[in-house]
Amino acid sequence: MVIDIHTHILPKNLPDLEKKFGYGGWISLEHNPDGTANMIKNGKHFRMVQCNCWDPGARLEDCQDSGVDLQVLSTIPVMFSYWADPKHTHALSRILNDDIAHTVNENPRRFAGLGTIPMQDTNLAIDELERCINELGLSGVQIGSNINGENLSSSNFYPIFEAASDLDASIFVHPWDIMGKDQMEKYWLPWLVGMPAETSRAICSMIFGGVFERLPNLRVAFAHGGGAFPATIGRIQHGFNSRPDLCAIDNNVDPKDYLGKFWIDSLVHDIDMLKFLIGKIGDRKIALGSDYPFPLGEMKPGSLIRNSELNDQVKENLLYKNALDWLSLQNDYFR
Repeated sequence: MVIDIHTHILPKNLPDLEKKFGYGGWISLEHNPDGTANMIKNGKHFRMVQCNCWDPGARLEDCQDSGVDLQVLSTIPVMFSYWADPKHTHALSRILNDDIAHTVNENPRRFAGLGTIPMQDTNLAIDELERCINELGLSGVQIGSNINGENLSSSNFYPIFEAASDLDASIFVHPWDIMGKDQMEKYWLPWLVGMPAETSRAICSMIFGGVFERLPNLRVAFAHGGGAFPATIGRIQHGFNSRPDLCAIDNNVDPKDYLGKFWIDSLVHDIDMLKFLIGKIGDRKIALGSDYPFPLGEMKPGSLIRNSELNDQVKENLLYKNALDWLSLQNDYFR
């Protein structure tokens, strides 16, 4: 059994939101004769995607080739659109979430779904979160590492996390809107340097802001092996101990105590780093995540784990058991 908790999907067709709402910044899709499509933003090429970004059949073929039994589907982070009018973001969220729900409902033993919500408006976000869980049957939501520059420790977001806990919804935190990206565009540094920093920013914000302390049953997973956080936990803990006047103002619990209280995916591309994560966080809080279908992801999902010298029990935990725990599903759900 293999579950991939970190995969991205789009609808095959997107409406012309610039025309509908009267301003730019939205993503559109231009399909090409060769079966690919160009993602366009403000009239400029943003990214080319293959048909496996929207075609469930193509995804299932890839899953067959790589031995993945179930993909957890979430939108591409550029679609979060937190910058827009909240009502317009909500409208887009509904389109994306309806498409994911349809894909899941067509293949409920091969796909699970995470919705997206307009995090910049607390009430609308909770409304769409409730719809995702109660009406669409999704497993949870994916959110960004910051919301228009606001950290996840902000009081604006606590009611959303509280609602997710009450709804038994899983949360997947993915880096986006990378801090400092305008100063390091060359060499793909926003993806290589900025994303790991963003993920650490999100984890630290939720720890120092007391989110995990106040909501111990909240199930949160972070992308890209937790980013820079695991490798810098010593520095983070030392800062907490040496300057509690700066770090412990909202939560006086040692940040190291939260290791093992949240999940991370396995996307580190390095077996030594994966072993380091297991040593720091434990083998019950790391779940296979590939970032399918993008080039910075693991080309054959699960291969790093499968080809390692980890024992069979640890491999099972990483390949599917931990994902089931995060999704709050029984071992036989997808069998």
